[in-house]
Amino acid sequence: MKNTILKERIVKVIIYLALIIFALIIIVPVLWVFLAAFRPNSDFRGETAMTSPWSLPSEFRFDNFVEAWTTAKMGDYFLNSVIVTAVALALLLVLAIPASYVLARFKFPGKKILNTALMGGLFVNVSYIVVPIMLLLLSFDRAIGMTFFMNNKFILAVVLASTALPFTIYLLESYFVTIPTAFEEAAYVDGAGYFKTMFSIMIPMAKPSVITVILFNFLAFWNEYIVSITLLSGDNVTLPVGIMNLSQASQSKAEYGRMYAGLVLVMLPVLILYMFVQKKLTQGMTAGGVKG
Repeated sequence: MKNTILKERIVKVIIYLALIIFALIIIVPVLWVFLAAFRPNSDFRGETAMTSPWSLPSEFRFDNFVEAWTTAKMGDYFLNSVIVTAVALALLLVLAIPASYVLARFKFPGKKILNTALMGGLFVNVSYIVVPIMLLLLSFDRAIGMTFFMNNKFILAVVLASTALPFTIYLLESYFVTIPTAFEEAAYVDGAGYFKTMFSIMIPMAKPSVITVILFNFLAFWNEYIVSITLLSGDNVTLPVGIMNLSQASQSKAEYGRMYAGLVLVMLPVLILYMFVQKKLTQGMTAGGVKG
């Protein structure tokens, strides 16, 4: 008995140590970026008596954020990312929630084929098909004789939402399957139709799973680079593309403080969102992880 308890404690200690190490691997670079965002350029060029990379800045330059936001146009790119991410998430939820509910609850001809096609979509990365998508949009522009489909933030949002549908439907369908049908039967007895049952009962009950897909897809849309740089150009580019342009310009001019300030602007929305939905995210991943 004592040996068993000792072994369990040793296993727990090893697990906790491993988790602490993994956490440090993630947290340490993030903290360093936040610290570097306030450094003057003289710290990076070795012109100050900075004893180590972890020492406090010789002076806290909040102007780095102002310059990144205005001079480097990070404010415009930030707004572009907000628009693309918000529209893509809205389109995705409007399409995925009803589709996943129907696939989980109703039987109809072609359901198995549709499910198989959606499962196949899980293995197709949008980066692999971005060139055919670009050529298709270019052909549409040539057909109408004007530039509309290319360099259009709304079209980019449609592309991102479409490519995220298979994963989102799969996760939501897995959650809807776990909800007992007794709730729907009670709603039908009370006179509720299919739509009212879905919006008033099923979707609120699936809230943890919905929050999970919102967070996952928010991260994907917010940090998306390949499709954005392919379909957008000029002042329409999103924040990740703007960060890459800022990084190249800052390195050539040795404006490292402004570059790290731009990186902080990219990370902050993600960190804030995660802090607010952390508990719901865990619930959604646990409940929707197994398909019944």
